[in-house]
Amino acid sequence: MVAMIRLILNPGRPDERTIPLTAGTHTIGRAPENEIAILNHSLSRRHARIGRSGDEWFVEDLESKNGTHVDGARVTRRALQGGETIKCGDVVMRVETGATAPAVAPAPVAAPTVVRSIHEDLTRMGLARLLGGAPEGLRSALNLRQGNEGDRAQDKLRVLLKVSQALSTPEPIDKQLDKILDLLVQILDVDRAAILLVAEGGKLEPRVVRARDPNDTDATFSQSIVGYVRDNSVAALFSDATHDPRLQAAHSVFGFSIQASMCAPLKPRDEVLGVLYVDNRTSPNRFQEEDLEFLSAFANQAAIALENSTLLERLEREAVRRNNLLRFFPPSTAARFADQAGTSLEPIETEVTALFSDISGFTAMSTAMKPREVVELLNQYFPPMADIVFKHEGTLEKYIGDALLAVWGAPFRHEEDPRRAVQAAIDMQRALSDFNARRATQPPLRIHIGINTGPVAAGNIGSAHYIQYATIGDTTNVASRICNAAVAGEILLSDTTLKRIGKGAFPTEAHPAIHAKGKEGTLVVHRVVWDTESE
Repeated sequence: MVAMIRLILNPGRPDERTIPLTAGTHTIGRAPENEIAILNHSLSRRHARIGRSGDEWFVEDLESKNGTHVDGARVTRRALQGGETIKCGDVVMRVETGATAPAVAPAPVAAPTVVRSIHEDLTRMGLARLLGGAPEGLRSALNLRQGNEGDRAQDKLRVLLKVSQALSTPEPIDKQLDKILDLLVQILDVDRAAILLVAEGGKLEPRVVRARDPNDTDATFSQSIVGYVRDNSVAALFSDATHDPRLQAAHSVFGFSIQASMCAPLKPRDEVLGVLYVDNRTSPNRFQEEDLEFLSAFANQAAIALENSTLLERLEREAVRRNNLLRFFPPSTAARFADQAGTSLEPIETEVTALFSDISGFTAMSTAMKPREVVELLNQYFPPMADIVFKHEGTLEKYIGDALLAVWGAPFRHEEDPRRAVQAAIDMQRALSDFNARRATQPPLRIHIGINTGPVAAGNIGSAHYIQYATIGDTTNVASRICNAAVAGEILLSDTTLKRIGKGAFPTEAHPAIHAKGKEGTLVVHRVVWDTESE
């Protein structure tokens, strides 16, 4: 019968783990050849061993740097009974006894038990503890303290994790570019570093540059080097640039005094966004394969960060654009702009039905009110009117004082546009009754509406960054003149609008022809009999 024990690693923490032990000896340390490999910087490569000798379980320190402690006391060797707490460096383990079992030969161990204490080892270790200049004798440009190959490999992974953490939050692309190069020049010993991005037309252009010499403001780079990396989509090391056969025709290498260079593509997916470039102007063979491998891995992290920043900016622009669209258009129209590639607000010629609505007697009413009260009244009145326009798929072009201008037929035309405009006018008159009922203690509002159909030019006027959608043409001017001819509670249509919707679609009656300013002759208009129409 053989007594069994097990180790409880990180007891009481979320990453607690149980490691059962069988007869034999088990070494503990951060090197992968240990039976219990724990990737923690506080452990020595071979820190301690735990095993069974005869009837006794024991733990033994292997001359570790930070020592092995049992129940708080540093030990060289200590027998274990169960219940003890072992601490190797910063790693805590509790010993628990298990049931007894018949003595059998232990099964072959296929691989060591590897425990990755990431929260202690990697995320808490700052770059300052990892960086500090390569040990004497190493030609690598990587500023890693460790000289041992195994330790350097682990530290490179740690550095890349810190880089990933630093670049994980999407930021404006210019700020992200600065952050990437600031990290790179901490990690690599270089004379210059730069990020070149693909601009319009496909040319690589420097976006941000760092130089060891503050007086070095040269932002020119060998097109042969950066072009080679971009065209071949591979990271490249030019350890002796002046004698590299790939650069024999590159006069810029000699002109810019480039002795050694490395360059890696910024390629998060299939498309190359640009290149990450470093060089040395004083001595050849400054960069080694180890440096190129690291630069390539760093460039992958940087490319993902830049793609995320680009996506963030695109989403922010789309959000602003959509909010601007929703100022003028119903949600269904705004959605069409989002769904249909190539749809824009460039000016078009089209036929629209324009609706002008005005508050009757507003000038006289507003003179008896304070300016703030006027603004509050309009802020209460306009939203329900705008909702009606959007409900009937209209475009809310603008507010003009107490007037509202809406159009149907731009940016998208529909054969039902004139009918929708008239129905919206009727709904606006009816909604005003509910509006006045809610303001029973205030003087009631009444509106008059004019509607006209005809050709216009419609589109975004002003700036691509500030949408001011507008219709230009005599059609909207005539709608305004018709509105001015209407009295409180009236809806007047032009003869053109009535012909588009057809007689009988809405009850109408004759109205005296009107004279419109700037127009020859008179305009034939019709009154919509909305207040007696069945709802």
